[in-house]
Amino acid sequence: MKRISALLLAILLVMTQSLAMAGATEASGKLVVGNPTQMQGYFFTELWGHSTSDIDVRMLLEGYNLVNWDGNAGLFMFDQNVVKRFYVDTTANGDKKFTLTLQDDLYYSDGSKITAWDYAFSVLFQIAPELYEVGAKPMRKEHLVGFEEYLNGEKPYLAGVHVTEDGKLIFTLRKEYLPFFYELGMLLYNPMPIKVIAPGVVVKDDGKGVYLANEDSSVKDPVFTGELLKKTVMDPATGYLSHPSVVSGPYMLTSWDGVNAEFELNPYYKCDFYGNKPTIKYLTYTLADNNTMVEKLKNGEFGLLNKVTKADTIDAGLQLAEGADFEAAKYPRTGLTYISFACEKPTVASEAVRQAIAWSMDRDVIVNDYIGEYGVRVDGYYGIGQWMYRAVTHTMEAPFKEPKNKSDTKAMAEYQKNVDGWNALSMDGLTPYTLDSDKAAALLDQDGWTLNADGIREKEINGEKVTLDLKMIYPAGNKIAESFEANLIPNLQNVGIRLTLEPVEMSELLERFYKKSDRDFDMLYMGSNFDVVYDPSVSFVIDESGNPNWSYTNHTDEELYKLAVEMRQTEPGDAVEYVKRWVKFQQRFNQSLPMIPIYGNYYFDFYTADLQHYDIGSNIAWSTAINTATLAE
Repeated sequence: MKRISALLLAILLVMTQSLAMAGATEASGKLVVGNPTQMQGYFFTELWGHSTSDIDVRMLLEGYNLVNWDGNAGLFMFDQNVVKRFYVDTTANGDKKFTLTLQDDLYYSDGSKITAWDYAFSVLFQIAPELYEVGAKPMRKEHLVGFEEYLNGEKPYLAGVHVTEDGKLIFTLRKEYLPFFYELGMLLYNPMPIKVIAPGVVVKDDGKGVYLANEDSSVKDPVFTGELLKKTVMDPATGYLSHPSVVSGPYMLTSWDGVNAEFELNPYYKCDFYGNKPTIKYLTYTLADNNTMVEKLKNGEFGLLNKVTKADTIDAGLQLAEGADFEAAKYPRTGLTYISFACEKPTVASEAVRQAIAWSMDRDVIVNDYIGEYGVRVDGYYGIGQWMYRAVTHTMEAPFKEPKNKSDTKAMAEYQKNVDGWNALSMDGLTPYTLDSDKAAALLDQDGWTLNADGIREKEINGEKVTLDLKMIYPAGNKIAESFEANLIPNLQNVGIRLTLEPVEMSELLERFYKKSDRDFDMLYMGSNFDVVYDPSVSFVIDESGNPNWSYTNHTDEELYKLAVEMRQTEPGDAVEYVKRWVKFQQRFNQSLPMIPIYGNYYFDFYTADLQHYDIGSNIAWSTAINTATLAE
């Protein structure tokens, strides 16, 4: 009850904030936004991919999430603009039940009403096995009561979700999945328009749980099939994946041609978590070339450049922002850039080989070559913008307030214990993997890899000769390849490893990484950003033998999975314990190396001074910061 009371108090505090900063200005103007990362056109959920540019589009199109991460309060909260009231209790067998009553003024962009059935459909869609037929990977929702029974076909309904009336929604979380540090994050759901995505289908609840059914009960064969989704979701010209037509967010997508995405304000959009409504009527989001983007900003072809990372481009932007007509904003990225291994390959299945490659890379020089002073080498699975990293580097204040009554010895002792624990947080136990060819060669020797006549290491594995003649794919056009040529390939050659670099278009690279096409590589260079809910355990798939497999690396590591689960199971609000467990997870990751982390960095946005109230530093992305921004005439 204490947590619930704190949550209610936080919501009341938010409700007292000003709700109409942007709403006072009449909608007008057009803003052209450029980003150096190509959109893939996966604008509907992350089930088909997780490109940062596509995520930005989703934030424009998706609204009315049940919960929201409030960085100021440091916890998830129900959005009072979406959830009118809620009640939390514990079931007889110890599961936790959330009963939500929705606001009655939520509408899609076509004016149709949003109801609890749309949220239930969102859950059922994201776990549907039919998604495999259209190249997506369904989400696992083990935290919901009845998920496994529903997924395995043992029961035709999902018992952990109920709709009792149009405006009432119930979620029940399994006691086995609790505690969970980001508890309310398990209720992160946007509504989905079932009539557009699955016409002829309805969600029903017979009192046991929700399920998908035919709208016309006289039709015996299921309407919700892979064939239906191929038409409604996957059609390249009209499918909801790339051309979502009816949306709940602040903007509507009016066109998408593979490079340029055009948006217009959604007239039915109510407001975001903080009560803000955007006022810039039209947006264009498009690809920007590092070599020309700053000049185009200067000439008025762009109004905003987002997520600039290349050092010389940043330098040019900062020089432009020295004048009165342009602005610059710097903010830490919540992701990292890394080399991912295809651990199913016998070449890199060994921890010793992966560590030897790490000891053969001069990551400091590589980082400096590509992003200069605007990034730092990282040694784990984290981004420098994450609050956990800021905690261990002591660049954020401890989230504890000293008791007002200093004579309360018990409260003061608890406070001091928390402060001491916070101050003791550190990542000193991580190996920094600097360039050391002797260590790399020794690891390969100990692991049984010997030099052949060509000077390349080889070893017999399961009766077959395996040679360390490796291939790494990377995004075509990415200049970091030049630094790999100078600061990785020769060092690997020195210890008996041959590496060939192969440029691949970003869309194809993601297809291979996500196992949608042949993984004909040993290593893959890319970057990813992290969700607010940091839960690496969901990246593991338990295979037929019961072993946890890190899905996209095909790396099996029981200890790493165990540490990920322990981190997840921290009591909500216990920040010190969560970060301690986070550090243990990072230490094991740092040893096991399913990926070699390379750098975390700062993003820079550059924009015209006509764009005002654009506070990217307090927002997740430009597409949320735009909700408070205004554009001068």
